[in-house]
Amino acid sequence: MGTLSCKSVSTEMTSGMYTTLRWPDLVDINAGHVTNQLISLTRHWISMVDNGVRADWTYGTYLQLDELLALQGDDRGVSNDELHFIVVHQTFELWFKQVVRELCEIRDSLGNSEVPEEAIPSCVHGMRRVTEIFRLMESQWSVMETLTPQGFLAFRDDLGTASGFESYQMRELEIILGLTKSMRGTNFDPLDQFRKIAERDPTQTHALNRLTEASQKPSLLDAVMSWVRRTPIMGSRQEDPGDDERIRKYVEAHLFAYSEHSLNQQRSMSESGNMNSEMLDARMESARSQARDFLLPNGKVDRARAGLLFIESYRELPLLTWPRALVDAVVELEESMVKWRHAHARMVERIIGRRVGTGGSSGVDYLDGTAKYRIFTDLWAVRTVLVRPDLRPELENPEFYGFSQGS
Repeated sequence: MGTLSCKSVSTEMTSGMYTTLRWPDLVDINAGHVTNQLISLTRHWISMVDNGVRADWTYGTYLQLDELLALQGDDRGVSNDELHFIVVHQTFELWFKQVVRELCEIRDSLGNSEVPEEAIPSCVHGMRRVTEIFRLMESQWSVMETLTPQGFLAFRDDLGTASGFESYQMRELEIILGLTKSMRGTNFDPLDQFRKIAERDPTQTHALNRLTEASQKPSLLDAVMSWVRRTPIMGSRQEDPGDDERIRKYVEAHLFAYSEHSLNQQRSMSESGNMNSEMLDARMESARSQARDFLLPNGKVDRARAGLLFIESYRELPLLTWPRALVDAVVELEESMVKWRHAHARMVERIIGRRVGTGGSSGVDYLDGTAKYRIFTDLWAVRTVLVRPDLRPELENPEFYGFSQGS
């Protein structure tokens, strides 16, 4: 077995702190005989030593509670109501930090040209964590609602023009997700806003730099759609010869099934006599036309949408277990974010009514508009064009997906 030896290793203690022991001093490592776990643990321990980590951490020193608890304005004598307001929003910012970290890792993982199957569960786990964070933050608005309108007005003027608009972490996570100016439906541009903030307050230049960097990278939306575009459909992969023809055949077969399903529904509704037949016919025909436009925009196959359709249609296939979990996790994440935004708007309306926001926004109207944002639109829209399991095109190459149709 190989040896792990150290040159000039010292474990001197100075005021309870390890002062020396450097990773470069570790030599003669035979990687074939030293486990990855040992290497990882050793690096972690030495990293702690190098960074001056105490061996006798307490709860307070580990969390830096003294520093943290000095950041709520006690030095200027804030009221209980204002302290409560500050604590809730600082908590949001701490959660945003975690969300940004999780989203970046998921984006980078899915953005690779080849995504190992074993990477998908980790992405799903990260998305579910972000979802639970937004659910937790949604419940925090209930805590905010213990603030009365008069209680807020007592310190509102002290905020000046400070506004949630200026949460650069919130703007950053929106950019990472893939929210664009056109999706906002307004003239609001986070980069323009933070350029003005940085001009007014140079200490905020770092926020502008972070947003600029995030905007120059592919978004999570880009990564998800790139990943789903490579879905094997009917056993055909994107790089396989004849893939275009096979995918079009699948899409056309699905659209035929969708049309037949739609016509049957139309006849059933018409016979019930509960709807104006002309209005019903027009509505159902429009739905069939929209389904075709979704799957064949400009008459051409959209492979990413076809991939989503295949994953949603054949969810029971073993090979699609984690892909469908990932698609569901993305939708669930966005849903939790929408609910958080909606709860935000209702909390604000309850406390300040329809007043103009502190940053000069339209207040509740603006917040209601944010609850309409949708980033992963195709992941929602594909559910509109699904058909009953018994009407799906017959699965080709079932063995490719770890499934035997006669079993």
